[in-house]
Amino acid sequence: MQCKVDVAVMIGSGVPAGLRALGQAVCWVVLLNGEQYGTAFGSRTEAQACKDAWLAQLSARQPDRPQAAAKV
Repeated sequence: MQCKVDVAVMIGSGVPAGLRALGQAVCWVVLLNGEQYGTAFGSRTEAQACKDAWLAQLSARQPDRPQAAAKV
């Protein structure tokens, strides 16, 4: 099964109260198959790093695909 990992932006009231209290009006979240996983990030760079970590972890779990037989 192929998993889809995305970074999404949240604005306004979608931003968690803790970040709004720090003056953040926008945040980024990581979505795995359309569902938020983990926390909200204060920067897109942080969210992208989390996405990259998810992708690395997921690719490590994928079984090796058989290679096509070499032609002689």
